[in-house]
This record gives sequence, C-alpha cells and structure tokens, in this order.
Amino acid sequence: MHSILITGGAGFIGSHLVRRFVQRYPNYKIYNLDALTYAGNLENLKDIESYPNYKFIKGDITDGHFISQIFETYKFTHVIHLAAESHVDRSIKDPLSFVKTNVIGTVTLLNAFKELWSSNFTDKLFYHVSTDEVYGTLGDTGFFTENTAYDPNSPYSASKASSDHFVRAYGETYGLPYVITNCSNNYGQNQFPEKLIPLFINNIINKMPLPVYGDGNYTRDWLYVIDHAVAIDTVFHKGKLSETYNIGGFNEWKNIDLVRLLCRQMDERLGNKENSSEELITFVKDRPGHDLRYAIDATKIKEELGWSPSVTFEEGLSKTIDWYLNNSEWLNSVTSGDYLSYYQNQYEKI
Repeated sequence: MHSILITGGAGFIGSHLVRRFVQRYPNYKIYNLDALTYAGNLENLKDIESYPNYKFIKGDITDGHFISQIFETYKFTHVIHLAAESHVDRSIKDPLSFVKTNVIGTVTLLNAFKELWSSNFTDKLFYHVSTDEVYGTLGDTGFFTENTAYDPNSPYSASKASSDHFVRAYGETYGLPYVITNCSNNYGQNQFPEKLIPLFINNIINKMPLPVYGDGNYTRDWLYVIDHAVAIDTVFHKGKLSETYNIGGFNEWKNIDLVRLLCRQMDERLGNKENSSEELITFVKDRPGHDLRYAIDATKIKEELGWSPSVTFEEGLSKTIDWYLNNSEWLNSVTSGDYLSYYQNQYEKI
C-alpha cells in the first residue's frame, strides 16, 4: 500500500490535493504534514479529517530530527512536496525565511527519504512541486518550456530554483527517484487573501482600494487550482522518473484586464449598478524585480500524459467568486486570524 506524505497539505493547493487523494484512493494512506503557519488552515479539510486513510501531522520540514523520526515511523513510500513560502512580497522583506523553508526544508526531506530507502528505491517517488517563476521573465513573445534556462529574479523564485536543483542533484548523485512540476499562477477556493484574486474579492466586498502594481500590464498564466490537483495526480501516476513537466492554463491575462473582469463579475453578483468597483483600482509603486510576463508551454504534459485544463479562466473565476461569496464565514475567519485556533480546538483534544 502506498504511504504518501504530502507536505503543506493544509495550504491552498495542498488541501485540494489532499482531498483528491484521500477520496479518490482509499487504499492509499495519506499523511498531511503542515507547520500551520499563517497560510495553513485545517478548516480547509474538515470534510475529510475523519477518513480512515487520512492522518494529519503538525511539524516543520526544517526540523531534521523530527523529519527523520516520522519517516522512520510511517515509512513513507512517496513524497509530494508542496510546503513552501510562496509570496514574492514577503520574500523581498525576509529572504532568509524563504531560504530556510524552501531550500533547507527540501534538502531535509530529501535526506530523510534517501536514508530510509537508499537500499531499495523500487516503487518509491519524491515529487517536487515548483513554480514557473524559476524561469525568470519573458518579453512580449515566447513561452517557458521544460528546457528553458533558470533565471530567477526574486528571493522567492531563487529559493525555489535552488530547491529544484537539489532535487535533480539527489537524483543524479544518489539515484533518488523524482519528478518535478513547474506550475503557473493558481487561483480558486480556499486561497489565503494575500494573493491577487482573493485579496481583491475581499477588498471589493469591503469597498477597499484595489492596489495594482505599476501600470498593470504585467502578464501571468492562470490555472484553476482543481485542475492543478488533477495534473499532480496525473504526473504522480503516469509521469516518467527524472522528468520535469510544466503545468499551465494556456490562459494569459494582463493584471489590469484580470482586475477589470473581476470587478465586472463582482458587480453583477453584488448588484452594484451605480458605482463600478473599477473605481477602487489604485495604481501603486511597483515592487523591485517585478517580472514582466510568465507564459507556460504545457504541450509536454498534454501530449505525453493526456492532461489539459478543464475550465476557461472566465468559468474558473466565476466559480471562485461564488465560493468566496458563499463562504463569508471562512473569509472572515481567515482575515481576522480566528482560523489559527482550529488546530488547538480540534486536534489537541485527540
């Protein structure tokens, strides 16, 4: 039976992946390891916490002794590593915390996995989930492919690039079986409202300014989070060892165009007929090292593994808005910090 460790499983992408694996594969034992920092929220997984094939473990991936202990105890045959510091603005203010979590944490997991299975890597896998930001920035044309040279421009992307290199190095040096995926911007339900879409949804609800960096012409490729979970599932079961797969939505949007679409959809939902939410758009000072454009070429995963996005951006955004408006209690809990007490209230009794 697969014994799968999913790191960062209480986070945005991680919680959707944990739910999918727990519900879809009852014969797999799923262990969710999360430090429950500000972006980890166990309320995201209330619906599956009593499943017999699911177990939550609270802990820090940079704690070598603890990580070695849980690997020895639970004999994880597979690791899907999502735990990471991921917000560029935070990385600019505190780069060392990104080095610690994203680089040291990844190497700590690699060491524990190597030590446990080095005598027999058969039917084992270390799956490292990364970002398209490691490739740097594009001009008006072109796409990131799996062969694009790394050229990170922020402390966040540099830390993720370093972690990618360590995973490949352990594969080459120790024969550790791995795959890596580099994904574009995710959006959808349960995303912590520091990222653009949930932040702006919350700000529109509360009639607060919508801060847009620079001239708003920065371009990103967007992927619905459930489609990302399906892609990870696909690569996990069908991907070739020692390969990289780019995951993208074939879905480029300039920030300002995205914000205007979001404003229109929110105004329709909220019945704003006189004062458009676009009036809340406020252009603010650009952040240092801001990448102009990301665009993923996801041809490889589509042609080799048969994965492609299931929804358009407009459809996914509509689903996302509806979820936030229908889950105001969740949004209020997250923005007030009350969600942080869920672990103490729910798990420390056990």
